[in-house]
Amino acid sequence: MAEPYPRPVDAAFEAVRRELATRAPEFDIDPTMARVQRVLELLGDPHRAYRAVHVTGTNGKSSTARIVERLVREHGLRTGLFTSPHMTSFAERIAVDGEPLTEERFVEVFEDVAPYIGVADRESQEAGGPRLSFFEVLTVMAFAAFADAPVDVAIVEVGMGGTWDSTNVVDAEVSVITPVALDHERWLGSTVEEIATEKAGIIKDGATTVLAEQSDAALEPILARAEAVGAHLVREGIDLEVVDRRVAVGGQLVDLRTPAGVYTEIFVPLHGAHQAHNALLALAATEALISGGRALGAQIVEAGFAGVEVPGRLELVRTSPTVLVDVAHNPAGAEALVGALEESFSLRHVVAVVAVMADKDAEGLLSVLEPAVAEIVVTRNSSSRSAEPEDLAEVAREVFGEERVHVTDRLDEALQVAADLAESGDDQGVGVGTGVLVTGSVVTVADARILMRRP
Repeated sequence: MAEPYPRPVDAAFEAVRRELATRAPEFDIDPTMARVQRVLELLGDPHRAYRAVHVTGTNGKSSTARIVERLVREHGLRTGLFTSPHMTSFAERIAVDGEPLTEERFVEVFEDVAPYIGVADRESQEAGGPRLSFFEVLTVMAFAAFADAPVDVAIVEVGMGGTWDSTNVVDAEVSVITPVALDHERWLGSTVEEIATEKAGIIKDGATTVLAEQSDAALEPILARAEAVGAHLVREGIDLEVVDRRVAVGGQLVDLRTPAGVYTEIFVPLHGAHQAHNALLALAATEALISGGRALGAQIVEAGFAGVEVPGRLELVRTSPTVLVDVAHNPAGAEALVGALEESFSLRHVVAVVAVMADKDAEGLLSVLEPAVAEIVVTRNSSSRSAEPEDLAEVAREVFGEERVHVTDRLDEALQVAADLAESGDDQGVGVGTGVLVTGSVVTVADARILMRRP
């Protein structure tokens, strides 16, 4: 039975949520770190109270950050993890020792920093600027919560870009740059080179940067930045390698080479070649942080990887029919998704449910999905930025043809239509060889997980 009145913490959390909702959203960017720096200065620079690993890139940031956090925590160190966006509650974005902040703790942290945010808001407005944005407030809260815990190491995922991202106030001794591709062109630039230049801004003087394999266009500005600040580069393809990988139940077995040696038969509970490469980057970053680049204990590495959880990345959320969700939202992400889907799941007939943001490359994403998908149901997600279903359907018809495209205005209806289509295409019994894939946006996946009651 539901409680007749909400618990006090629910009301307090909702009040904080409403206050944050009055601030500029994450896609309304005013590129500067000055406001966050000012609040942190007023708070006594909490972001300097612990060591840090900083992660940027186009795809794979959250997965890599989560793997680093789990490996570091397995070494007995207390961790803070700041990732974005969230699945169900923005309190999830800030975690201490592997546990997201409770609503009660989230409210406490907000109340602790609110007076200082108010000062910075007023100063910025008096100078003709805006108040702190939603993401800037969360960044301040994360750094304050980590200092108060206290944590030994913070693993911080960039919100967008790098150079001017509010997280770049952190002086990370280890940074990670996952593969760079086109995304967020409105804010980061229209070419891979311009985007890579922004992301390279997290490389700090004399620090270690673990670098995924990059296109030539992305590599040049990253190398230039590293040379300019005297950073030590650990590069995939030169210093790092996924030596071997085999599909296993619930994930994959990998052999990973770092400058310290080769780690063999490591179980990673994530699907796809891209996750093996994310694991490689995370392992090298952890080596740099924990041991100065020397080999880590095999048992600790095995236990750390085995405990990794990354929701929304080719995640199985239901069976009969199989329902998978994945946050791919650009062509590069879709390519990784399709490869992992074909490798790890024996599905003959897949129906996709897709909702994307209006500013994304829908045609590019759908073109990558098309060979792996029998039919597609286009819809909208809960974001105000979601593309209109009929607009998306028009693009989908160009890619898939008229007969393979279905349209509905609600995600819950789309999921039911897709399930019915999957089952009607199953000639061997419900759930055998057929499935539903939900993708196109983090918000789409978050909405689907809520509808299917995933925690």
